[in-house]
Amino acid sequence: MLGIFVLAASLLMLEKMLRLFEFVSTEGGPIGVVFSMLLNVVPEYAGLAIPLGLMLGVLFAFRKLATSSELDVMRAVGWSYTRLLRVPYLITFALVALNFAIVGYIQPNARFAYEEMEFELQSGALGASIKVGEFNTIDRRLALRIEGSRDEGRQLDGIFARLEDSRGQVLSITAREGQFLANRENRNTLVLRLMDGTIVHDVVNGTPRVLSFSQHDLPIDLPALEEFRQRGEDEREYILPQLLEIGWSPDSSGIERAASQAAFNYRMVEVVMMLMLPLLAVALAIPPKRSTSSLGVFLSIVIVVAYHKINQYGSDVAALGQVDPFLALWGPFAVMVAIIGWMYYQVAFVPGGQAIGFLESFWKKIRRRLRKLLGRDKLKGFVAEDEFDDQDDHDTHGAATRQREAMSDA
Repeated sequence: MLGIFVLAASLLMLEKMLRLFEFVSTEGGPIGVVFSMLLNVVPEYAGLAIPLGLMLGVLFAFRKLATSSELDVMRAVGWSYTRLLRVPYLITFALVALNFAIVGYIQPNARFAYEEMEFELQSGALGASIKVGEFNTIDRRLALRIEGSRDEGRQLDGIFARLEDSRGQVLSITAREGQFLANRENRNTLVLRLMDGTIVHDVVNGTPRVLSFSQHDLPIDLPALEEFRQRGEDEREYILPQLLEIGWSPDSSGIERAASQAAFNYRMVEVVMMLMLPLLAVALAIPPKRSTSSLGVFLSIVIVVAYHKINQYGSDVAALGQVDPFLALWGPFAVMVAIIGWMYYQVAFVPGGQAIGFLESFWKKIRRRLRKLLGRDKLKGFVAEDEFDDQDDHDTHGAATRQREAMSDA
């Protein structure tokens, strides 16, 4: 279960990592910021990785017992599926509490910290550098372009600067090389020391003056850093008590109430659904007799991810005020509970019942067609094997029917 959680979280973070590397390199920030931002993304992906790990962990455990016939022995001595689910449900309750803390408190704070770090990266508060080969606007009066850099950005080559003073006079400066120096007297000002260059001074209504220099210090005023916004631009940044206060407060506007109620119900439905996952795992873990089909494993991943996406869509639609938040999120939940309950009943209480038996038969027919089309083995062998499988299915079905008739007569 822990291995599946780590694997799922890693796969979800790979795409985000690539986009963050591209974003940080474009903004000119330090590479270490990527890992700090990824750390704040972990709680968001944990909200999906924890239910997925729980689902597959229980499913693989019961599937191993079923394929090794140990599950039949446990059933023969009187242990029902409900009895076997006691320990998985103890683990489920612990994971439900953990996921509740993540989506209710940790995830909103991590999302706000991520947005703040992204803002600081764009504003230059995290040490953004000058982009090489592009025109960079330091402030409204200074444009700077650098052809290349050496020694980790300490030495600059091919410098062009255009500076406009308060009187409207323009200085165009070119230099062979230069470097940035800190100004000890004024921390809001940097000194760009230029070597071997030329200054062209454009005078309004006058003749431009040209000056060559071997060394020239150009002071650069750093732009004032803007303060990051307060929490609350996105309802996903609120913790659960704040969502309750805003969503059911008469002082809030209609849009704020709808968005807060949608976010609250979305988090609750994601946590409560985890209580049904062990039942779904058992229903999908038991393959047909004399079969090792892994169709249930594939369906479990599809169901968990698809339900998560449906909840996200319902939350977005409810936040716009188009649908009631309770109906948009608890409606699909009720449908899923009914489907999972029926599937578990078929496996646990119906003799010979299979929750996905029709899908297994359909997949067997598709596999048979694919084998014939690919022609990798002799056709007769596959036909004989398929006829043997059909005969096994017929025998299993007949045995189940006779068992139900005997119980009815008794």
